[in-house]
Amino acid sequence: MRSKKTIYNMVSSLILKIMVIINGFIVPKIIITSFGSEVNGLVASISQFLGYIVLLESGVGPVIKAALYKPLAKKDKKKISSIINESNKFFRTISRIFILYILVLIIVYPFVINSNFNYIYTVSLIIIISINVFAEYYFGMTYALLLQADQKSYVTSTIQTIVYILNCVIVVILAKLKCSIHLIEIVIAIMFTLRPILQKIYVSKKYNINFDEYDKDYKLKQKWDGLAQHIAAIIHANTDVTVLTIMSTLKNVSIYSVYALVTTGIKSIISVITGSIDAPFGDMIARNEKDNLNKKFSMYEFIYYTIISIVYSCAIILIVPFVKVYTIGITDVNYIKPLFGVILILGQLIHSIRLPYSSIILAAARFKETRRGAWLESIVNVVLSIILVKRYGLIGVAIGTAIAMLIRTVEFIIYANKYILIRKQSKSIKKISLAIFEIFIICIICRFVSITNINNYFDWFKYAIVTFSISCVIVISINSLLFKKDLKESIRIIKNVLSKGEKNEEGKYN
Repeated sequence: MRSKKTIYNMVSSLILKIMVIINGFIVPKIIITSFGSEVNGLVASISQFLGYIVLLESGVGPVIKAALYKPLAKKDKKKISSIINESNKFFRTISRIFILYILVLIIVYPFVINSNFNYIYTVSLIIIISINVFAEYYFGMTYALLLQADQKSYVTSTIQTIVYILNCVIVVILAKLKCSIHLIEIVIAIMFTLRPILQKIYVSKKYNINFDEYDKDYKLKQKWDGLAQHIAAIIHANTDVTVLTIMSTLKNVSIYSVYALVTTGIKSIISVITGSIDAPFGDMIARNEKDNLNKKFSMYEFIYYTIISIVYSCAIILIVPFVKVYTIGITDVNYIKPLFGVILILGQLIHSIRLPYSSIILAAARFKETRRGAWLESIVNVVLSIILVKRYGLIGVAIGTAIAMLIRTVEFIIYANKYILIRKQSKSIKKISLAIFEIFIICIICRFVSITNINNYFDWFKYAIVTFSISCVIVISINSLLFKKDLKESIRIIKNVLSKGEKNEEGKYN
């Protein structure tokens, strides 16, 4: 049953991510064409600053999910209710912190940005954009985490997909009606408050959570370790836009946000895989299935690095042609920055390389053991970005982020192999090195089939098909030849899932 749930989660998550990417392309383009690059930069910057508080969930969310794996496997209702109660208390605290943070942002932010907008204009946007964030924490975060831990993230994905479709359609209509940016952001906020409310309704109906029967003395272990680690991750994730906002211009923030559409889209596609496997791996760890964990993780690496080799080959080649087409008709800023685009993609590649290992570390609840690396990554990123932005601008912050990501990625690979999988580092190094080699070879080959006249989305799409086809042929051929054992295991599991389900070690179907 685990494999079927994983596939359900992956498919629903993929549909959601595609919708998120579409929404992410359409809404900023509407803002740029209707209100200009500086307004788009302002919206992107405010959203990024709100991300400092939003990502607090990323610190405690994995801790809550890791705590739920064992009681869900044992159907321990009292323990589940205790964890949910503790989680709700924590997120209520986060909601209060968020309100205080908004007040600070209202006072400080308008005076640190380099813009032509008045105080009321900026503050009102901050308040509007923050509405759906508050609703997420106050109403629905705990229940989303419960569904993810129970391998039912397809429920939350379906709800989110519906919300994104409604949001995209309504924003397009409002733009056609020439509504203000504030009205558009109000509608977006209202749309996204639906998500946590619907999640709470679903969980209330499907789960027998009794808040009158829980352990009042229960404390969620490592929640502060997870939170401390992700405060560092928040700083790291938001460094680029923060540094550009304070030390550069909102137009540069707008350029960064346009290129980030591509990296965010890639991250969304990759997270379809990584976001669907932490619960099954957590379940294996909770059941102490060591051999099964290693076998499944090796197969997962094979599939994962096959996919990212193809994805990042295409991204490096296609990002600048895409931005050229995306920004046709926009003349207030030069968006064509080839070197910046390539460095940004390489930084995201380094981040993606770590994800299999960070996922299994989170599934094993090793938060305290890996928190130092998080702080080192964020400090290196901040220091290098501040130093390099003065001389190299956008390219400087991209380099600082890439170097910081490399440090953290190496730590994750070493720790996961040594302390959780208990295997040689060479197994990971072999697959990672091959992925990098394949990306390099594909980029070289595709230079000979480059299309110079890309003036619309149809031209870009044709070029993308050619690039994707070349990448698939090269990567799949090489990986299938070198990793035959992992290929056979992948095919076996897919066949079992398509028939009845995956068999466990006792010969029964999971």
